[in-house]
Amino acid sequence: MTTPPPATRQPDWRPASARHRPAITRLSWLRAVRPAVPHIVASMPWATLGAGCLAGVLLMAILTRVASTSVSPIDPATVRLTFVPVVATLGFVLRDPFRPLTQATPVPAWVTPAGHLVLAAPVLAATCWAQLGIAAGPVPAGAPAPAVYPLLAQLTGWAAVVVAAAACVGRTRYVDLGGAMAVPVAFAAIALAWYVPLTGRFLTDPPASEHAVSIAWYAVTAAALAATAVALHDQWHRYSAVRVTLVPSRRICQKPDRKK
Repeated sequence: MTTPPPATRQPDWRPASARHRPAITRLSWLRAVRPAVPHIVASMPWATLGAGCLAGVLLMAILTRVASTSVSPIDPATVRLTFVPVVATLGFVLRDPFRPLTQATPVPAWVTPAGHLVLAAPVLAATCWAQLGIAAGPVPAGAPAPAVYPLLAQLTGWAAVVVAAAACVGRTRYVDLGGAMAVPVAFAAIALAWYVPLTGRFLTDPPASEHAVSIAWYAVTAAALAATAVALHDQWHRYSAVRVTLVPSRRICQKPDRKK
């Protein structure tokens, strides 16, 4: 009776951090989110976010002062210009400086960047409200005020594109330069889509109407948020080296027949 050969063990191609980490259920990491809140708040780049928002508000105040002295209303292009430093700060929000430590916890790695976005959202909303309030001050009595909802749609679309670019750069080896690379790439893509006739007719007013511009930018926002979600859920661990375990081949050794 011949015995079957022993089963060869298949090599585990997963990273070392994924092999030695126990199975994580949704309930277990939901319980671990609450203790992670102080870490999320502490790792938030408040200085960068505050500097960008303050720069946007000060720029709006300066341009409003110039418009009031020249007795001319502020056009939407001026308001968009003041949104640039505010939106640019979102490129630095997603970065987690303690990502190697975060990967060893039961909480998924995307919780910290998502928490940073949740913390940045009210700050961004308050800054936008302050900028629009300052812009509405020097409007003359008979002059029409610029429509607000297309500007809000454009601001939301710009922010979503910058966040998506930062999330995609964060999954590469250039994670430490995520904001510095994501902001120029995102604004270059926005400018290209703005001035190319094929896409500019849907994203600018005129030739498109204010309602069409709002729909187009909210569609861009949805696509950018989908790309951000895919990038944040990426399970590739850049800090752990992949160790390949080779299974040695088993050779059947036969004893030589001895002559009797």
